[in-house]
Amino acid sequence: MSRVYNFSAGPAVLPESVLGRAAAELTEYQDTGQSVMEMSHRSKAYEAIIFGCEKSLRKIMSVPDNYKILFLQGGASSQFAMVPLNLMRSGKADYMITGQWAQKAFEEGSRFGTATAVASSKDKTFSYIPDVEKFDKDADYFHICSNNTIFGTRFDKLPDVGDIPIVSDMSSCILSEPIDVSKYGVIYAGAQKNMGPAGLTVVIIREDLIGNAREGTPTMFNYKTHADNQSMYNTPPTYSIYMHSLVLDWIENEMGGLEKMKEYNQKKAAILYDYLDNSAMFSATVQRPFRSLMNIPFVTGREDLDKKFIAEGVKQGFVNLGGHRSVGGMRASIYNAMPIDGVKALVEFMKEFEKSN
Repeated sequence: MSRVYNFSAGPAVLPESVLGRAAAELTEYQDTGQSVMEMSHRSKAYEAIIFGCEKSLRKIMSVPDNYKILFLQGGASSQFAMVPLNLMRSGKADYMITGQWAQKAFEEGSRFGTATAVASSKDKTFSYIPDVEKFDKDADYFHICSNNTIFGTRFDKLPDVGDIPIVSDMSSCILSEPIDVSKYGVIYAGAQKNMGPAGLTVVIIREDLIGNAREGTPTMFNYKTHADNQSMYNTPPTYSIYMHSLVLDWIENEMGGLEKMKEYNQKKAAILYDYLDNSAMFSATVQRPFRSLMNIPFVTGREDLDKKFIAEGVKQGFVNLGGHRSVGGMRASIYNAMPIDGVKALVEFMKEFEKSN
């Protein structure tokens, strides 16, 4: 069976060269006589993997020296609690509500203090990024979700909130384009979209924000625990970190870095958006200035036709095109590893479907 085009929002498609390299090293990594999945995280061989991975990520993202990179578990959802436990010192934080994950982060933050929703795009089904007209200058942090996986919006610029640390959930857009890390206090991301397989959560945190966890914070939810122990206080997700290192090598040496990655992603997105904007059957659901490069939701306007399209797509080798269960319709997640040929093939299939229906 040939490989399908996988448009899943996560776990997502991985580069074939990365999968091939992992397969070649599956039973024996280099000359260790064992798989990465079997080796001790305290061994010299594994230390070279995890510290090399951190070095690569720091280089590719130009992470400043005064930031720590933490390799954690628990998914991005665990960060909804970990952030307020560590950063909400005065008991106040501001949140922008731009979709389901931002809403979940807000609700979790509300458990630990006064979380304020300073802006929301719920009024138009999260189809745009709202302006921030006011915010609390005494807030401990300002939380955003940089790319909305379900509704397909993205921040093309950061809100101006002065010196308040910006905390961003970048799960579905990290490594898709260059960013200025110094403009953020905390960046966190689940790995299963652009960084590797599920199981790893990456946190990039400014050092001055570490060490202020509220009393009673569980040891494993304290950033200082992991910063002081180089992400190895307990057994880290060893194989996911190894896979992440292979993805980073692919970005740097095969794709040419994040500037080239952004150009590639823009080309892919333009192919699909251009078709959607000129189709008589399909239409994009996000306002043009706020469209994601990673997650592109679209509809026909008829639920029965949406279901038929998804079913016929599977038969043609296009899988996971169904929209999130909370919104329906369709969604093409075209993360870094989705080849441009996959997007072109999808558009050709959509054209044929439109002609025959």
